[in-house]
Amino acid sequence: MHADPQITYSKPPVETKVKAMTLVSYLSGVAGMAVLQAVSNDPSLISWLPDWVEAITLPLLPTALAAVAGFKARHTPRPDLPSDQR
Repeated sequence: MHADPQITYSKPPVETKVKAMTLVSYLSGVAGMAVLQAVSNDPSLISWLPDWVEAITLPLLPTALAAVAGFKARHTPRPDLPSDQR
């Protein structure tokens, strides 16, 4: 009988996609907070928008930007995995 060799896995690196999405989400959240600070002093800047659009725009924009960043970022290769799992 032939025993299979023991496969050992290294500690996987954090995916570039995850890093990109996290950074973009954070930065767009900070930018969103800056916009809110500016608008709180002059609400006429967004008064032309319906209230429901105002409510969904702030969380939707960082989410969309993070999704695009994750889609565009390169995949982090894992040479320690068997070729059928890469």
